Amino acid sequence: MSEEAIKLGGKKKSTFMDKVKELLPEGGNLNLCLTCGACSSGCPATGLEGMDPRKFLRMAALGMDEEITTTPWVWMCSMCQRCIYVCPMKIDIPQLVYNARAAWPRETRPKGILGSCDMALRNDSCSAMGTSPDDFRFVVEDVLEEYREAQPEFADMEAPIDKQGAEFFLNQNSREPVTEPDEMVPLWKILHIAGVDWTYGSRGWGGENYCMFLADDDAWKHTTGISAEQADALGCKVFLNTE
Repeated sequence: MSEEAIKLGGKKKSTFMDKVKELLPEGGNLNLCLTCGACSSGCPATGLEGMDPRKFLRMAALGMDEEITTTPWVWMCSMCQRCIYVCPMKIDIPQLVYNARAAWPRETRPKGILGSCDMALRNDSCSAMGTSPDDFRFVVEDVLEEYREAQPEFADMEAPIDKQGAEFFLNQNSREPVTEPDEMVPLWKILHIAGVDWTYGSRGWGGENYCMFLADDDAWKHTTGISAEQADALGCKVFLNTE
């Protein structure tokens, strides 16, 4: 009985990983994995949904496109980039995760992130809480007045909005003005004591960037663009991202 030889080689089909490599400088080093596991050892999402960064990368390398573009684990990754910092080959796993998120139909992505992104798109504040520029100004001015009166040592403290020519343009977690306005004050005090020339913008002050976490490039560009435009209009030199 004759045996048919096993044929190796042939043209490799294009995979999800190949497409991501084309988008990244030097391919994001995605093909340099040593399988050492350093990425997984420090990852906050290791073990969730039976997945970890090393396993995710190996599955991508093996062309398991359906598995890596449908696993809910990609939404548990915080995009902290700790895996890159500890990786001896500096492999960009978060970018692979980001593109896996983008492969999901938009309406099937996590409702919390989706809703927050869509809310930020509805107003020029870019606030995930839907806070308008006027409401933000009212809260900031009210809290500032309260602390000036209660703490005389900060009687001349400022929390400017749309200050022309300020050096630093700050954004703000938009939950704080709505639910925990007092949490804004410690940063104001630090900036005051340090003598920093800063300002909020009435437009683009919401800083959470949920559209980035949603992997919606167009929405991310829109919200970030509003902040950048306002910073430029005010003549600020530095965008200080507090989020």
